[in-house]
Amino acid sequence: MINFEEELKNFQPSLEVEEAESAIYNRDLTDMADIVSELLRESRDGRTL
Repeated sequence: MINFEEELKNFQPSLEVEEAESAIYNRDLTDMADIVSELLRESRDGRTL
């Protein structure tokens, strides 16, 4: 059975929407669009992988 008192002790509230949004947008992540852009730029410059 679930012990609700124990579960409430372990509860951590989720980030607010604004906090979550800035945490997501402030990460420097490479996505497929970045990779394709780099490949196109390299092909235009005559470089190879």
